[in-house]
Amino acid sequence: MRFDVFNGDADGICALIQLRLAEPADALLVTGIKRDINLLERVDARNGDKVVVLDISLEKNLPSLQRILDQGAEVFYVDHHRPGDIPDHTALTALIDTDANVCTSLLIDRYLQGRYREWAITAAFGDNLDQPAMQLANELSLSEAQTEQIKQLGVCINYNGYGSCIEDLHFPPAELYLEMAGYSSPFDFINDKAVIYNRLLDGYNSDLAHAKSIASEYSTASVAVYILPDEAWARRISGVFANELANTHPNRAHAILSHNRSGGYLVSVRAPLTNKTGADELCAMFPSGGGRKAAAGINHLPIETLPQFIERFETHYSSFR
Repeated sequence: MRFDVFNGDADGICALIQLRLAEPADALLVTGIKRDINLLERVDARNGDKVVVLDISLEKNLPSLQRILDQGAEVFYVDHHRPGDIPDHTALTALIDTDANVCTSLLIDRYLQGRYREWAITAAFGDNLDQPAMQLANELSLSEAQTEQIKQLGVCINYNGYGSCIEDLHFPPAELYLEMAGYSSPFDFINDKAVIYNRLLDGYNSDLAHAKSIASEYSTASVAVYILPDEAWARRISGVFANELANTHPNRAHAILSHNRSGGYLVSVRAPLTNKTGADELCAMFPSGGGRKAAAGINHLPIETLPQFIERFETHYSSFR
């Protein structure tokens, strides 16, 4: 058996597209919404099985990873989130880099020596890593129009991964991956699957327009907190709205809160673009929090702990100024 385990956002999807273009294999797909990161719990891999894991926290999946290794499977693990203690095991190949300007698709691009770089650029734009994405686009001599088009695609794939459940999304991530897989260039996907691309783009533009009409709940020179209404569009747009605010106010940290099915908040945090650090540390202060230095989140923040979160958020990022 082969298992392809990947985050349902732009980075996870584009990383797997690159890898399977270079190394074709029939595999069971294991993925979900962007915040569904305990994916290795679903994998029952045994002796002789091979597992690819892309863009999910090793730290959050460590018990399941150890179980899979103990059962005799080989694991190829590529990620850019804080890993915790990486097991020392002969059956584990781990490519982990937590640099704030790296994403999993860029690590796969490095591993494949740039064979499908347009997909890596797409993912980097989706992960709000505009600077490394632009650098690679320039190296490929992409035109301004081409660069803008795959930037839009990356943002839209990323946008599609957000929500509190699959029903919030325009496309289940596994389904979207299968529509995109096999295209050596994102431009070919856009041309061949224009209906899918336009549905994502129209949804993104509509949801973002709604979000921009929301005033901040709390703001200072250091931070801003936004609470979105309990609507599917708000849950879909939360992450990319955070990126939009980060790009507009690069010296400020942002937190976007949307409602989840557990009666609390789903939180997306973005560090200031001028100092891309600390988001993972802040979110790790809360039980369901985690992520990376520049962007992190909390899957469930009880409503009554909102004042505590805002206080820690302000204190955390005031110290970075």
